[in-house]
Formats: sequence, structure tokens, C-alpha cells
Amino acid sequence: MTIKAPGKLEVVCGSMFSGKTEELIYRLRRAEYAKKNVITIKHKIDNRKSYSCIVSHDGGQREAYPVSSCEEGLQALTALVDDQTVDVIGIDEIQFFPIETVPIIQRLVDDGLRVIVAGLDLDFRGEPFGIVPRLMALADEVKKLRAVCLSCGEEANFTQRLIDNQPAGYYDETILVGGQECYEPRCRLCYQIDVKPYLHVSQTCSV
Repeated sequence: MTIKAPGKLEVVCGSMFSGKTEELIYRLRRAEYAKKNVITIKHKIDNRKSYSCIVSHDGGQREAYPVSSCEEGLQALTALVDDQTVDVIGIDEIQFFPIETVPIIQRLVDDGLRVIVAGLDLDFRGEPFGIVPRLMALADEVKKLRAVCLSCGEEANFTQRLIDNQPAGYYDETILVGGQECYEPRCRLCYQIDVKPYLHVSQTCSV
């Protein structure tokens, strides 16, 4: 009886400019050095530097298949894997992918693939971003990277969105693809949001 080798889910997350894509590229290259068959996926929405490559802020890049969030795009993602002999799949900007992507990733892992995803764990509001928290909970390994706060030089976990050099509003659109022109890494002390409503938590606890 042949025992199928277990798959693995790895999540690389952090703020913008923390080196997530660089880490993803590094892991995929190491897999290729180990003679593994690797494919790379990116979301179509991220075309800042290249439509057909993932590109890190330090200039590293790697060819990737652009996939959309629609049903046809997710079917294309599945077909890419099914049509090839794949050992490792890397997905960049995973926060842009819909909830329907989670069972696809789980199936790939169950089928014995090593799946490495990279993305923002928090949006510009400082709140959990998309499916990343769910994938972090399901992952075999989570690596949370930190950037350097551009205001004070401390470690940064937050992504500060700026509009005309002022903090964005809480109710602004969640997704705005951009780079240094509209985002900065910030530490908790330097991060700002002009309005941040908090949910009321009852003092009464029932068992």
C-alpha cells in the first residue's frame, strides 16, 4: 500500500514593505533547487509593476499566472494545478482572493502539495484582511514579517494609507492597489486612522 506524502500550508504575512513577496520568491527558488516542480500564482488586480510576474519591492521577480477572483478564475487556478505535475504552488497577494479559495487550497494540501501563500494580514484599517486570518489558523507554518516604521524607525506591523499625506478615513475603500505613493509601514504608536469605531462588548458574560 502506497502512503501519500502529506502536503503543507505555509503562510507568509505582514504589513506592506515587510518582505512578503521576497520571502515567497526565496522559498519557491529553494524548492526548485530541490528539483521540485513549482508554479506561481498572482491576483490579476495587482499589476503595479508587472502583469505576468510577482515583483518584490527590492526588485526580485518571478513569472506568475495571473488569476481573477471570479468563478472562472478559480476554476483556472484549479486547472493549472490539475494539468501539470506540481509539487509546490506559491500564491502572492492572497488577501485579494475570495473565501472560495480556501477549500481549493485545502484540497491541494490534502492532495500532497506544498502550498505557500503570501499576503497582508491586516488591511489599512488595522483589521484582519480577507481570508488571510483563516489561512493562518489552518496553516502548518506561519511567518509574520515586520517592516520598519517610516516615522520612528521601530518595527512596523501596520500599513498606513495616506491621501494627500493625511491618514485615510476608516470608511474609505478597503482595496486600493498602490505602493509608496499611498502606503507606509508604521508601528502601533505611529499608525493613525481618523475614525475607528469599536464594537460594544457587554460586561455580562453568560456560561
